[in-house]
Amino acid sequence: MAGSSARRRGIITDINVTPLVDIMLVLLIIFMLTANLIARQAIEIELPKASQSTSLNPTTLAVTLTRDGSIYLNGKPTTPQALRDAVRDAVAKDPKTQAVISGDKSVSHGRVVWVLDAVKSLGVSSFAIQIDPSAMTAPGGP
Repeated sequence: MAGSSARRRGIITDINVTPLVDIMLVLLIIFMLTANLIARQAIEIELPKASQSTSLNPTTLAVTLTRDGSIYLNGKPTTPQALRDAVRDAVAKDPKTQAVISGDKSVSHGRVVWVLDAVKSLGVSSFAIQIDPSAMTAPGGP
């Protein structure tokens, strides 16, 4: 008997994870029940099908700057003024127009910034600069 009382009064070195597991299981059950109730609150409808439908994808303009200084819009050569006019027309038709700008790596930074500024000032709020992900090294580096 004397040995058992000494063992009870000693320092507890083990962590009892049983209460933690019990609490986690209760939380899991509560989450599963409430998730089912939340999902049922949605109004269930069956949408009609149509053979002729239109997608609501925003207009995307592809602007390309080449090494020799040429500007292309959607694969066709253009001038700076024609680029501005085309962007203005596209934004007038679709306010969510996007632009993807591709520039040769030898094109000056200022030229790319000019195109970015031009499309942003004409109302394009979403744009991206196209890169080659396979060449993820620093310029001039190995």
